[in-house]
Amino acid sequence: MGNEYSLKVHREIEQQFLNEGLHRPMYLECFERGTELEYTIMGMSDSNEGKVHLLVEKFIGGGFAGQVYKIKILDIQSSDGSISGIEPGKILAMKILIPPSAFSRFFRNALYWAGFQGPFQQQVNPAAARAGGIWQKFIRRGAKIVFGNENTVVDIYATFIDHKMGSCGEIREWVEGRTWRLEVDDHLDALKLWKKGRKVNEKILGSPEYRSKREFMKKFVTLLHDMGAYEFARQYEWDTWKSQPNCLKREETENSPTEGLVAVDFRAGLVLLPFLPMSPGDIKLILKGLLRGTLVQFDRGDIGKLERFINLYPEEFTDMGNLLDQLKEAERVYRDSLIDITHNHIRLFYSIKLWSTIFNSTITGWKIRNLITDKCEYSLRSNKILAFLFSILGIIPFLGRFIRRVWGQLYYRKHYKEMFTSLNYLKHAFRGKFIEKIISWHRDGRIDDQRTLRLKNNIRKCWYHLPLSFLPVGMHRFLSDYKYCKERLAYYILRPVRLYFNGDLRAQWLRDMVVEGKRKHLLTSEDADVILSQIKEPFIQKYLKSLAVHVCTLPVTQIVSVIVAIVYIITHPEMPRAQAYAIGFSILALFQLIPISPGSIVRGLYVVYLVIKEKNFKDYNIAVFLGFFKYIGYLAFPIQMTYRYPTLARFMAA
Repeated sequence: MGNEYSLKVHREIEQQFLNEGLHRPMYLECFERGTELEYTIMGMSDSNEGKVHLLVEKFIGGGFAGQVYKIKILDIQSSDGSISGIEPGKILAMKILIPPSAFSRFFRNALYWAGFQGPFQQQVNPAAARAGGIWQKFIRRGAKIVFGNENTVVDIYATFIDHKMGSCGEIREWVEGRTWRLEVDDHLDALKLWKKGRKVNEKILGSPEYRSKREFMKKFVTLLHDMGAYEFARQYEWDTWKSQPNCLKREETENSPTEGLVAVDFRAGLVLLPFLPMSPGDIKLILKGLLRGTLVQFDRGDIGKLERFINLYPEEFTDMGNLLDQLKEAERVYRDSLIDITHNHIRLFYSIKLWSTIFNSTITGWKIRNLITDKCEYSLRSNKILAFLFSILGIIPFLGRFIRRVWGQLYYRKHYKEMFTSLNYLKHAFRGKFIEKIISWHRDGRIDDQRTLRLKNNIRKCWYHLPLSFLPVGMHRFLSDYKYCKERLAYYILRPVRLYFNGDLRAQWLRDMVVEGKRKHLLTSEDADVILSQIKEPFIQKYLKSLAVHVCTLPVTQIVSVIVAIVYIITHPEMPRAQAYAIGFSILALFQLIPISPGSIVRGLYVVYLVIKEKNFKDYNIAVFLGFFKYIGYLAFPIQMTYRYPTLARFMAA
């Protein structure tokens, strides 16, 4: 999503879609701030149902598992009694279990189909969404036993179905927190021994936040295994290199590096397939899963082991007996809703109950995704042959999707009928489709506010942007926006040169970075004051000038690689064009892979020049070697500054 865009312009484009008068609803990627929503929700602790009216205050972001919002409860009504944790005026978090990105959705669903032979259940199966929430409730209670406080696990209050997005969702506790800050540590050798479990002198051991988080996550993974939540533990395995953001530090515990850690994410996004590890830690998890007899891993737990854990601490779970019964039923429906060859195997040949659950849950999923009306749902549930045919159509690209839409939804029947019978409506349908594209491009930052409004009034220009929309956001805008292109070229080419020759501009550059660092919580106020007090020092100016040179070298490798590729293609006219272009692209790829590149050579030679010019090896003894290496060379001067200016070095590295 783009960093900044006008909500007013966005609303105006949405209204333009409504003005087209189409029979179908507008496609939604996510909800904008200020949107008011109403849901029928089911509480977690008491299973009471109610209607909640809420306001979206902020879109936090989205990944493979879904999209997260900060919300405010405006009103809650329940005839069964209050729903624990949800009350008017309270700030909470909402997660809708569908990614905002079309590519993320496709990739996630493809892996899930490969693993379980069915649609992503958390999105389309209320039993799956509820099972994950109940597991979280039990894990929260288990955390109280191990850590002495339930608040080490984020609370979850209710689940619901969002019929606009076509997905299940959940309402849970909102946590004001952050990931750990970078810390200066002069004794990394001691930290390395500590990680191996060796005895270390506590007086020299640094990185308290890092160590606290690592210990917390290790203990939490052990707890999850003790409770039978083996696959939930994958979200907190340190060695996956992607689990750390799932554990935050509460904002109110800033004064203590060891307090306030909280596990916030229990919704996996991607299936772990045995032939597709996505990190070094996944290899270990795959092997452990195979030893348990599990070939494909996602979010399966062992309820038998959970019960044994509960029996060890009966006084802690006295109020959760009913919840355990709900979990057993939700898990049964969830697991039996998928073909899942690796777990069901021979049951697929004899279990009528299994196939009945698959049948019913599949139709429920179609209804949640808005593929069918109530009338069509009744028809499909009454006729298994029609349901099977409807399912098969989903495999057929384009035509199958078209037939399912016409068959399942009344508004699509009206929409397509009028497209084929009215030229005027067909024009409006095309306009509506491109308006949806404009909304997406605007949100992503591919087009600015002014260009968005111009495109709205001249839809034909969208054809120019359509092929560019497959490129990265920055490249799309660079090729389609002359003003932006000029600004980027000035930023990457002229600005580094100005930074090199203008000391005041370098100082302002650093001040701007410090402000941004404070905003992103990379710096404390104290650290920021230390850095700003050092701006005028000669060594700081020297290092900033060197960093400007490093910035100047950023495009060197790309320019050289493109020139070499073009020269090769031009100088080999006898070669078939397809082969010549293939080799040209291979040259471009090779330049990205080699550890020492033209850019890094220029960078390294500049450092050698400084050493010779100043006859000073001591102040460049690290940078003179690192500068010649690609990627890591950009950290050469931040690393060089570590001894003399540790606070600034840490910040520049971040």
